Amino acid sequence: MDRGYGVRLSTGLAAAALLLTGCAVPSGAADDERASPGHRSGHGTPYWVNPEGHAARHADRLRDRGREAPAELIERIATRPVAEWIGEDDPEGRTRRLTGAAAEADRAALLVLYNIPHRDCGQYSRGGAPDADAYRAWLGSVVDGIGDRPATVILEPDALPHVVDGCTPRKYHEERYALLAEAVVRLKGLEQTRVYLDAGNPNWVSDPARLVEPLRRAGIAWADGFALNISNYQTTEANKAYGKKLSALVGDKPFVIDTSRNGNGPLPEAKGDEAWCNPPGRALGEPPTTDTGHELIDAYLWIKRPGESDGTCRGGPQAGRWWTDYALELARNAKS
Repeated sequence: MDRGYGVRLSTGLAAAALLLTGCAVPSGAADDERASPGHRSGHGTPYWVNPEGHAARHADRLRDRGREAPAELIERIATRPVAEWIGEDDPEGRTRRLTGAAAEADRAALLVLYNIPHRDCGQYSRGGAPDADAYRAWLGSVVDGIGDRPATVILEPDALPHVVDGCTPRKYHEERYALLAEAVVRLKGLEQTRVYLDAGNPNWVSDPARLVEPLRRAGIAWADGFALNISNYQTTEANKAYGKKLSALVGDKPFVIDTSRNGNGPLPEAKGDEAWCNPPGRALGEPPTTDTGHELIDAYLWIKRPGESDGTCRGGPQAGRWWTDYALELARNAKS
């Protein structure tokens, strides 16, 4: 990284912040989890484990029914920090509860912001804010909810890769870049918040050079880095190689890798369409850690919550819903 990069970054951040005056009002997010100040484990990571998460509650229910063996398998998920996805319902209140519980446990919250307009191109996870103004208001509520508490934010999975692959109509591209850049700046204006922009995975946009301009326009200069493999199954080694190439093209920015379900790598494409959607025979990957042994890799994280469905494919429930059988398979196949 060149010597003047930090100066340009600070200057750019200050200038961009001027664009954001007046953004902030409440909106909503979803999930029935209750944040509590407890801390189930975390295995030494800096991130909080929600003791009321889906995996924890299902492990407890299995034990209540005398099913100790499957409960132990689900504990392989329940004792690890997984990301909390913030959607439409009560974004300020939910974010405040999560970050507050994490701070009380002397941990950082790991959050995913997932509400960009025209989300997921109308596919399994379709939805998002109805328009740009609604998104700005929702973002303001999230920012207020985080406040001065420590948090790491993964910003809008799929948003940029869907621009690059043409899934998101061109008429929405400019708005999307603007909203992402504004989100990065607002979040980085907080005292203890780290931000990573989603950059897909090696099997999605195979040439990392295609992501350089989209990342630049979405505010990578102000972000802490980018995220790879969210909700996917590409191997950690493939993501490392891809991430290092992309990093070199965007100012040597570091990155994080979602290792939640990549323990057995991806389903071979020959086995059918939608190899990314609830593929059988997969496994939990490397446990979450910031001790990656690689200077450019800030963390291995469980961003997709293991055990929650990708969508109504292969017999799965609605995207984001807990699926006990799939969770058990991931845990049973895990190597660590």
